Amino acid sequence: MAKLTEEQKAERAAARARREALAAEEKDRQDTERREAWRREGTRLSWDEYEAGVPCRGCGEPMCDGLGDWPGLMYLTEEEKRDHEAMEERFRQLHRQCMSGRWSVSGSRVRHCFQCCPPPPLGPALIEELSEIFRSSPSAEDRKKDQDSWELILTCDHVTTLTQHRDHNYVRPVARCPECQVRRGVVHSKRLGPAYTDEGVEATYGESEQARLAAELASAKEKLRRQQQRAAATSSQIEELEKQLQLPVHDGGTR
Repeated sequence: MAKLTEEQKAERAAARARREALAAEEKDRQDTERREAWRREGTRLSWDEYEAGVPCRGCGEPMCDGLGDWPGLMYLTEEEKRDHEAMEERFRQLHRQCMSGRWSVSGSRVRHCFQCCPPPPLGPALIEELSEIFRSSPSAEDRKKDQDSWELILTCDHVTTLTQHRDHNYVRPVARCPECQVRRGVVHSKRLGPAYTDEGVEATYGESEQARLAAELASAKEKLRRQQQRAAATSSQIEELEKQLQLPVHDGGTR
């Protein structure tokens, strides 16, 4: 097998990145539609309903059965193994078409599906804990010094920027496109540097980076167009040769 050139490797890597971005975009779309359906149909439980023991509106199973967590499979007794297998079979029957993962709450053995079962509601204690974290977090001005700008190329080929904390070494696989007004998969991401100057003013080099990336994208598209033209010309030459080979024979020879 011939060894791939660096250009071929780069083309394959770019194609793989686009496939992964498109897959992430589709998954995000499905997740968004599912959350909207839960909201529209009232599938989620309120905290009072959860406390009252109302079963999951997605599958009808208890949200928490109070039986405690399953021990490790190697520690199950024979009776527990039978109970575990019975629960597994029931889960398979209820979620045969879901093709998704599963979740459960602490202290419960019943399993729920990510596809059709909304997660349990947040309790007052957890909401208060989260609120305290937000109240004690630095102000927006203080957070500026820890923010970096990233440049993103999306599946729609639009280029946008993202600002996030410097500790993050990667971006989420999906971001909102300000031009399309929808969420798109991220094909390529690049950290640009501090999002703000020492004076707290938004850095402007992102605009030049956007122009550079847009130019690179235009160049790649032009290169693809030329390759397609050469391929079309080659195809025409092959067709012409095939026509000549099919000419009839005259006086011991061909024309």
